[in-house]
Amino acid sequence: MKRSASRSPVPAQPRAPRPVPSFRPAARSHWIRAGDSGIHGRGVYAQVPIPDGTRVIEYVGEKITKAEAERREAQRLIAEREGRDACVTIFILNQRHDLDGRSPRNTARFINHSCAPNCRADTIRGRIWIVARRDIAEGEELTFDYGYGFKHWARHPCRCGASRCAGYIVGAAQRWRLRRKLRGQRRAKL
Repeated sequence: MKRSASRSPVPAQPRAPRPVPSFRPAARSHWIRAGDSGIHGRGVYAQVPIPDGTRVIEYVGEKITKAEAERREAQRLIAEREGRDACVTIFILNQRHDLDGRSPRNTARFINHSCAPNCRADTIRGRIWIVARRDIAEGEELTFDYGYGFKHWARHPCRCGASRCAGYIVGAAQRWRLRRKLRGQRRAKL
């Protein structure tokens, strides 16, 4: 026998406002497609020629606090030590928040680093856009400079293959430091 719910009249209550999601919907772009990369794992390729200055795709994900970003980075480092996939997907958004792009909706997370990038990441009105730095040919892999700091350079080997590749992923402004350190290490071995 089925139970029936009582049908006593309940006074109408005002609805609470719906919470604003901390992430944006899927980023799609007719400019690009994802595929296997010669640089690292997966990559993103131009589906059609992309003109210089074009906003190619938005880097979307979960907006998190700096404390949460540090917690997730600690988890990522543990995964890396255990030999599991440990790609960095957290972008600095502003002084209070970061953006974790680990979401499967975020195709931009597959864009690899290069020491000679054809794109850049711009923060425009609180949103991160991948923007073409020059004209990009159809079929060319999209890359940008991840801009990592110098402190943990040894954790991030670079596989970009650019003629002036520093060998490790550090921001362009820090590459001179890295080159000097590597030269010193080579000399010390001799």
